[in-house]
Amino acid sequence: MIEPKPIPRPPAGARNFVVVILDSLRWDSWKASPPSSVTAALGDAERRFSYATWTAPSHLNLLMGLLPHTSPAHVYASEYYKRDFLRYSERLGVADMEFKRLLPSIFLPTYLRHALGYRTHARVSMPVLNKFTVINRDFESYELMPSHNDMAAMVEEVHFDPERPSFWLLNVGETHYPYARPGEDTSDLPHISGVHGVFKKLDQIRAEGGEAGEFFDQARLRELHERQIAVLEYLDGVLERLLSKLPQDTWLVVTSDHGELFGEEGYFGHGPVAHEKVLEVPFVEGLVR
Repeated sequence: MIEPKPIPRPPAGARNFVVVILDSLRWDSWKASPPSSVTAALGDAERRFSYATWTAPSHLNLLMGLLPHTSPAHVYASEYYKRDFLRYSERLGVADMEFKRLLPSIFLPTYLRHALGYRTHARVSMPVLNKFTVINRDFESYELMPSHNDMAAMVEEVHFDPERPSFWLLNVGETHYPYARPGEDTSDLPHISGVHGVFKKLDQIRAEGGEAGEFFDQARLRELHERQIAVLEYLDGVLERLLSKLPQDTWLVVTSDHGELFGEEGYFGHGPVAHEKVLEVPFVEGLVR
């Protein structure tokens, strides 16, 4: 039996690092109701772009260390990646980072745990991110929450080790369809299968001829966009509770994995959609003092 390698002692000054992903939240929803708790702590968010249009590949990029990008013109992609990775020295408070140790995994939890001695934790809302997927690698704890829309329950589980810095990834589902607060009745909204639900029902769908339904009309699409904005207003209080639990000198990132379409050019949702609005996301980061 191969003994696991001991986790190294963290370098002096290494910071706690927390990444909050507000699933499916598009940029203009944030602009309509920016959480005051985050704005007060970190400043205004900027408009950035996701590397992918749906949850699983976007989170893989995020966990590779590739945060939403600025889409710079006249710049080689390799130069942009280099600059963004170098920012991790500031984010983590580690001046002499050996970036070659990010290889060959190119996976942030692996690097943080085995090169820098971090505790690594994740709480996720979307079943497509469940702990049996490849995204659950080198996390000490990784859990799919019982409810898809209960960030407050995640915040209750967030904790920090006084002896080691921690990395926390929180995938928040309130901003995903049906854009609802915990316990809110959404029975008047059509059921739309998530990826996990689709896979569970594929054999039935194949046998019975598929799931069909009418596309949302414009009034319902406007209502759904308003629901996403309203649930972000609710999350302001939950984010404030998270901020109150973060130790001083924690680096916090708040962003989204991708945007959402609410009827623009006939599109709804995200995934197999090629449209700017499904890539536009808010992005804000900085030290919590």
